[in-house]
Amino acid sequence: MKSRMGNGITARSSVPHRVIRFGPFEFQPDAGELRKHGLRVKLRGQPIELLAMLLRRPGEPVRRGELQRLLWPADTYVDFEHSLNAAMKRLRAALGDSADAPRFIETLAGRGYRFIAPVSQPAEEAPQIPPPTAANGKPEPVPEQEAKPAARRRPGLWTAAAAGFVLLVLVAMNFARLREVVRGRASPGPIRSLVVLPLANLSGDPDQDYFVEGMTDALRQHLEGVGSLRVISRTSSIHYRGSGKPLPDIARELNVDAVVDGSVLRSGDRVRINVELIQAGVDRHLWSNSYERDLRDVLVLQAEVAQRIAEEIRVTLTPQDRAQLARVRNSDPEAYRAYSDGRVFWNKRNEQDLKKAIGFFQLALDRDPDYALAYDGLADCWLPLGWYGFVPPSEAFPQARAAITKALGMDDSMAETHTSLAFVNMYYDRDWAGAEREFRRAIELNPNYANGHHWYGEYLSLVGRHAEAVAESQRARELDPLSNIINAWVSSRYFFARQYDKAIEEGRNAVQVDPGFGPAHLVLGQAYEQKGMLREAVTEFETASRLAAGSMYSASLAHALVGAGRRSEALNLLEVLRTTAKRRFVSSYDLAICEMGMGNKEQTLDLLNAAVQEHSPRVAFIGVEPRFDELRADQRFAALLRSLGLQSEASPAFPGAQSHRLEQRP
Repeated sequence: MKSRMGNGITARSSVPHRVIRFGPFEFQPDAGELRKHGLRVKLRGQPIELLAMLLRRPGEPVRRGELQRLLWPADTYVDFEHSLNAAMKRLRAALGDSADAPRFIETLAGRGYRFIAPVSQPAEEAPQIPPPTAANGKPEPVPEQEAKPAARRRPGLWTAAAAGFVLLVLVAMNFARLREVVRGRASPGPIRSLVVLPLANLSGDPDQDYFVEGMTDALRQHLEGVGSLRVISRTSSIHYRGSGKPLPDIARELNVDAVVDGSVLRSGDRVRINVELIQAGVDRHLWSNSYERDLRDVLVLQAEVAQRIAEEIRVTLTPQDRAQLARVRNSDPEAYRAYSDGRVFWNKRNEQDLKKAIGFFQLALDRDPDYALAYDGLADCWLPLGWYGFVPPSEAFPQARAAITKALGMDDSMAETHTSLAFVNMYYDRDWAGAEREFRRAIELNPNYANGHHWYGEYLSLVGRHAEAVAESQRARELDPLSNIINAWVSSRYFFARQYDKAIEEGRNAVQVDPGFGPAHLVLGQAYEQKGMLREAVTEFETASRLAAGSMYSASLAHALVGAGRRSEALNLLEVLRTTAKRRFVSSYDLAICEMGMGNKEQTLDLLNAAVQEHSPRVAFIGVEPRFDELRADQRFAALLRSLGLQSEASPAFPGAQSHRLEQRP
């Protein structure tokens, strides 16, 4: 009669249990049992099989390929590299061992592992662990030196081995420190930032991809609630799905201290998640674990894993952090799939894709009418449709407000929804105090919500607090370094602060991140124009207009063409905009930009007043917009600023121009 220890190792029950001893441990290979100081260690499955494999050949290398063939047969679908790393991590944790300063198991980089501690056993218990069987059931070939019976040691050798072991223990106590000195490496620092990489889908079913993405996002969202931790947003982390890049390279590109990686396997109503935490700069495994739950308990599982990660990296948790970590947000996988698609199209920021995104968010709500985040997604589509002038503000912003009200009624604790409400307060209601209050509330709820910092940076620009605006935009980029819109708007913060060299530098960076993103070319063109580089400005505006059609782009191009001596082309563009305005909405603010370029101040002022009546969102920037600097001495312009709750005043920050501040209202 035979019993199995798992895949690949077979033991006969008729053979008495043999014991292999090392350090304070005793291992019975036939029973698959490990004890420490006589007490059983809770270890089973692949980690215990891995230990048995290494103890078959103590002191000798065991290659990764051998372990794969023996522990994961060819017909087993598994992410071998991740599974082996996880099994080894659990084994080392049970032994109290370390990969950096090993006492028992040494990692042979790129090859495998070796058991390095002295091994002892009574003579009558000579090692007779049966050779493992391969996937085809035949015995695995054994190296010649391994096939020979172990020689019986003389008592003198036993004494020498014991003395050697004591010496080894004493050396090991300081080995980690010595190793670092030899390598010239400093001890790894604390973890203050991390990225949750897209978890791998091990089911083999592409239809499960969105379920796995939802698991990834939920884990990331739990960790985002920890105020002392910087967590990279989904927009940037998703770029590394299936990239195969080494973890230290990913960490360097995202400027993070640690990486959370893993996999998800869903089978029927059961879900298994494998997660590991790696200190990426030194590629050091800090923690790993596997969890299996019923599908109904998966939301609690996500919170549990996030809590364990927070404990492992030893961040200081406030009561609010703990509440965020424990928070459970329900969502149907199919609803999440539609929501995820909606966010992809929302990030493109052009009319066609924003309207596609609305369709996906509506699909999510059809599937799950209580999906608060999908209502916020709807709002976030209507906001840029109104901001860019694709839809009249009088249509876009009320639609956004209705969706925000729905979302807040379901969940008042989402940073996303408070950020969207702040946007409405700022650009449609011109309730400056209310906008800042909501932005601060959003950042308090989730300090890692990149879009909250991004839009708060816009608010700080339009009220003339430029140093703070730059800081918020840079914080947004730290959280989402690969976001095309966030990179572009860092340039815009410097543009309104009149730091044109920095605006050009950041604009070029934004174009490099995504050369096909129209707004990036727009902000670079604006900086070039103010710097007097008119040929370059016209080129960028032409590119922006080609990539993202809209009156906003045409107006900037017309303004620059006049300065470049191409007035007739600018007049043609202005005429096109006037004709277009007869059949669809064209913001009076964009027409004002054109007239300002022509030098028509009276028409410009008339159009700016019309823009105020339209609730044009971008009119909020007239206090800091460099293209209106020639109007700052005009009384009508000053009155216009006051009507918006803004006031002009001289400022050394704006050489030769005027700045503004918020008017104090009762």
